[in-house]
This record gives sequence, C-alpha cells and structure tokens, in this order.
Amino acid sequence: MKVILVFVSTLDGKVTKWGDPFVRSWSSEADQKYFTELLKSSALIIIGSNTFLADPLKPSDKHLVVVMSGHPSDYKKYEIPGRIEFSDNTPAQLADRFTKEGYSLMTLVGGPAVATSFLKDNLVDEIWLTIEPKIFGTGGSFVREIPLDISLRLISCDRVNEQGSLILKYSVNRYPGASA
Repeated sequence: MKVILVFVSTLDGKVTKWGDPFVRSWSSEADQKYFTELLKSSALIIIGSNTFLADPLKPSDKHLVVVMSGHPSDYKKYEIPGRIEFSDNTPAQLADRFTKEGYSLMTLVGGPAVATSFLKDNLVDEIWLTIEPKIFGTGGSFVREIPLDISLRLISCDRVNEQGSLILKYSVNRYPGASA
C-alpha cells in the first residue's frame, strides 16, 4: 500500500497560524481547491482527532475516513459505519488492516501526531506539501519534535497561483542511509 502524507505549510514551516488549527483561514484558494480534489479521489483518509475536531471531513460514500485517537470511544457520536470510524490502532496495524482489505492508497491529511507516528514507523512513501508564501513566526509544525532523520527526493514542484504558492511532491527514502 502506498502512503501519502499531505500538508500545507508557511514558508517558515508552520501548519497553524499562532496555534489556530483552522487552516482554511490562511491557506490559499488554490491549495483549498487542490486539497478538496485530492480528498474526492482518496478512498482511504487518515486524520488525527484534533484535526478532525478543528475541521471535520464531510462523510462520503466514496471514501472511508479513519480518525486516530487514543480514546476512540470518546467519538462514538461522530461515527458513521463505512464512512467515518475512530481507531487507536498503530500506524502499522492500520496499514496491515487496509492492505488486507484491498486498499492500495492511504492518504494522511492532518495532525502532527499522525504524521510523526507514520514517519517514525517508516511507513510514508511520499510527502505532498503546499508551501504558502507566508511567515507566522509561531504556530504548529507538521511533525512533533522528536529525532527523525528522513531523506527525501523531489518528484515535482508546481506553482499554483500568482502569489507563489507551491505544491511540492517528495518521495521518501524509507531506509536509513538510502541515497537520494
């Protein structure tokens, strides 16, 4: 199964504006359109519980949204069988489960805990990052502050608007010491 991590960030690496988790308040229209189209084409979407609460994904019969949480029972009121589920499984357990269920692509769309856990477990194949031409100084990062040493290789870079928003796609060298 291919695992793609998707984020939007400022030039200084912030994924929240001064801690406000509502990304749509500052991300460009071009990125929001790109992200919406990406979600429409994703059969399996993984998101963290804080990101889900900040900006819930709308249920669709075209995809399954799995919200990772240490306490999935706290979210029973949001659960829609076959559309939105909550799980305390590890990234490896989720990858194994959905591979066995026939999914070929897993899209990770939010939350530093989710991103860090999948990166730490060496499960991410690609990172698709929109860079917005903004600087916030303070705000969240798309990974938690733990030691990581991950090499990437640029696949593509597309300028998507006049302001200079860029969509960068990288492949992940999944094994330590792999050359770029």
